[in-house]
Amino acid sequence: MSLVRLGIRVRADCAEVALARLLPILEAGAEEREVEGAVEYALYAPEDSLPPVEQIRSLAGDALLGVRAEPVADGWEVRWHEHLRPVRVGALVVRPPWIDGSPDDLVIDPGTFFGAGTHATTRLCLELLQDCPPDGALCDWGAGTGVLAIAAARLGWSPVTAVELDAAALDAIDANAACNRVEVEALAGDVRERAPWAPTVVANLPKPLLLDAARAAPLPPERLIAAGMLAGEAGEVAAAYEPLGLRERRRVEEDGWAALVLV
Repeated sequence: MSLVRLGIRVRADCAEVALARLLPILEAGAEEREVEGAVEYALYAPEDSLPPVEQIRSLAGDALLGVRAEPVADGWEVRWHEHLRPVRVGALVVRPPWIDGSPDDLVIDPGTFFGAGTHATTRLCLELLQDCPPDGALCDWGAGTGVLAIAAARLGWSPVTAVELDAAALDAIDANAACNRVEVEALAGDVRERAPWAPTVVANLPKPLLLDAARAAPLPPERLIAAGMLAGEAGEVAAAYEPLGLRERRRVEEDGWAALVLV
């Protein structure tokens, strides 16, 4: 079965909101580009596994401008790498290995997985990590390529564990940790079923997964840095963790997204 690129074009003025609504079909990651005054999110999948247009319309609502499917050539998995640039957040710089930089930079090769430090939610987590004094063990729920776990290890947390649902991403986490000369234990796991415990947890996950993790946590962390939610959803996420004894201490926002520190 041939692969298809499904481009979902949305209005630029509400692109971030549309992306949040489309996460149920884009949770594995999406290519993003500006085109003709709009923003296009694209996923790559076999033709028989593409989401139906009716579902896309239902999720995106009035923000949707159009949907276009087209066959793709070899090399589609890493074509988005061409658009990556170094990202600076505070004292940290995140860059891919094919771009020159300082030896102190966090060098992250995303491979075919989501996570190169470029999204607003990742930047917000990196900002909050640098504002929280390192204090013992840390676990990254939904680690992707390991950006946040590796940053935490660089900042002084130890031991650091990275939990990722996609077992294929564990090799990328291991390779990125080795490249940055830090120790991170990469584990396969589903935080919707059992969220591993550590005194400090960072979770850059869509709102539904953050809510599921709250229900699945056998014991709440002492401090949770949570991102992946829209600014308007932050209160709901904070409220979900209140029965576990966690209260909001800080909130930061960027481009319509929010991140919280709960203690």
